Amino acid sequence: PLNLLIAFLSIFVGGFVTGTIQPLGKLLSACCSGALVMAGANCVNDYFDLAIDRINKPGRPLPSGMVSPERAFVFSIFLFAMGVVVGCSIHRLAFLIALGSSILLYLYSYRLKRTAVWGNLTVAFVTGLAFVYGGLAVGRVGSALVVGVFAFFYHWGREIIKDVEDVEGDRALGARTLPVACGRKVAFAWATGVLVVLMGLTLVPYFLDLFSFRYLIVVVLGVDVFLGYVLFSMWRKPEPANLHRLAFLMKVDMFVGLVAVYVGG
Repeated sequence: PLNLLIAFLSIFVGGFVTGTIQPLGKLLSACCSGALVMAGANCVNDYFDLAIDRINKPGRPLPSGMVSPERAFVFSIFLFAMGVVVGCSIHRLAFLIALGSSILLYLYSYRLKRTAVWGNLTVAFVTGLAFVYGGLAVGRVGSALVVGVFAFFYHWGREIIKDVEDVEGDRALGARTLPVACGRKVAFAWATGVLVVLMGLTLVPYFLDLFSFRYLIVVVLGVDVFLGYVLFSMWRKPEPANLHRLAFLMKVDMFVGLVAVYVGG
């Protein structure tokens, strides 16, 4: 549910930061479409990750036996299809984005997430695209594209951290993620580089007069300082439990980033 709320709000903010939320009906349709696609992605990811989750997260619905894999797979296809159908009500490009995102997220769970780079990039790209999706719904892209770039780097770094958290289960089942292929320190170095670049990029919209001083205050104190803490804690205490905590906190801190855009847009 938290993932779906983030997807819904991200798309809405993608429209809002362009200076309008009209036509509101199309923007809300885009939000619902994106949330449905995200729900399908979460569901099919659990289906393909069943063997890994039996090691890493045995309490999840599928490895614990609460839901059968077959039902989860059928439900995921239904959710993807509903997201694409709702996208049709916006315009042709929105339909193509919803369809393309669904295909990418399916391929991510099926194969790409077990690669060293492509899986992380796929999630980051689709997440950033959510803001652009909102901008397209109101007929503007501009500022939404800037926020989409931020989301791309944010999620790229977070996905690498999550891969380090899951390294034991991934290695046991032959997944060639970045920490499995190159080691934990190399993965941490990549995550550090990506998030440091992001911290620098967050300052650019203010100096280009795209967002106000209020944006700068919130994004520096609420996002950049927090990311500095994440990097420090990640290197200092690389145990899976701490990495899981950091990944969760990063998910929560996404709301702070949305607030920064809202108050400064």
